[in-house]
Amino acid sequence: MSNVIPFRKPDLKKRAKAHTLCKNGYHKWKIVQERKFDVKQGRLVTLSRCIRCGKEKTTLT
Repeated sequence: MSNVIPFRKPDLKKRAKAHTLCKNGYHKWKIVQERKFDVKQGRLVTLSRCIRCGKEKTTLT
């Protein structure tokens, strides 16, 4: 006889919730680079990336 391997169903609700949140502007930001110097503006810039969708934003410090 062979061994039966149980398969897990993909968690579709969790994936859909994350996609819907980012689509409506509720991102989950995480800081990628603490301090980065912008030459054009002459200021320190913080780079943040959304954990769910990968969108990036920069903020001046």
